[in-house]
Amino acid sequence: MLPWIICAVLFIVCVILAVKIYAMKKSISEICDDVTEILSKQTNMKISVTSKDKYVRRLATELSAELDELKKQRIKYQRGDRELKEAITNISHDLRTPLTAVFGYLDLLDTQEVSDDARRYIGAIRGRAEKMKELTEALFRYSVLCSAEELSFEEADVRAILQESVLSFYSEFERRGITSRIKMSETEVIRRVDVSALSRVFDNIISNAVKYGDGDLNIELTGDCRVTFSNKANELSSVDVQRLFDRFFTLNTARRSTGLGLSIAKVLTEKMNGNIEAEYKDGSLFITVILE
Repeated sequence: MLPWIICAVLFIVCVILAVKIYAMKKSISEICDDVTEILSKQTNMKISVTSKDKYVRRLATELSAELDELKKQRIKYQRGDRELKEAITNISHDLRTPLTAVFGYLDLLDTQEVSDDARRYIGAIRGRAEKMKELTEALFRYSVLCSAEELSFEEADVRAILQESVLSFYSEFERRGITSRIKMSETEVIRRVDVSALSRVFDNIISNAVKYGDGDLNIELTGDCRVTFSNKANELSSVDVQRLFDRFFTLNTARRSTGLGLSIAKVLTEKMNGNIEAEYKDGSLFITVILE
């Protein structure tokens, strides 16, 4: 008789555990579904569960509170980022007027008879003003790009766009003694892109290679639309590479740079539903643009 009682008790316990496990799985599934919907649709809904288990309900409540806090932080970040972009746009725009006046007065001074020392000082002032103008224009372009609504997409041959960008730098390559080794796909590589934006991406990457590089430039375009730029970069480190796409990041060897070239390239690439990556390996920097 006792064995039957034990078996009956074990059976009841197993049934209770099975029901409990089923209820837990159902609650977890409900929580996952609610979290996914809240994050994707950014709604004000709360996580709800049908389970009466106090621990499950407590988990749902605490997750809802954390999601509310995450939502507040996201809104705060988005508002701050938008305000920063607007401020950069306004500041860079406002700087144009006084800079124009500065260049006007410098042009007037160039027509005057002044001493050699004064002429040297005027040249130094013009050089500084030119760099300020360059930074102002870069800030303006970056802020406009970040806030722009849509690019103009069309079917285009990425190979032809890349060839044109490389050709535009040949005189700079010759001046710096840089040899470019180019390996292109034998067939056209057609993608829906903004031609002007993609050209700027390639131009900014090549310009970066010229500024940071210490040797010849290798460029490869594969049939699946992976464009890889590589060259020696002895002044870089793996830590630097992780920050290359950060706004305003520059190296000591490139103090004349605004630090926005690769940031702009990243923004434009992502707007074209692509991806851009950087890797530092064996003393060389590899930047790869991938377009789907």
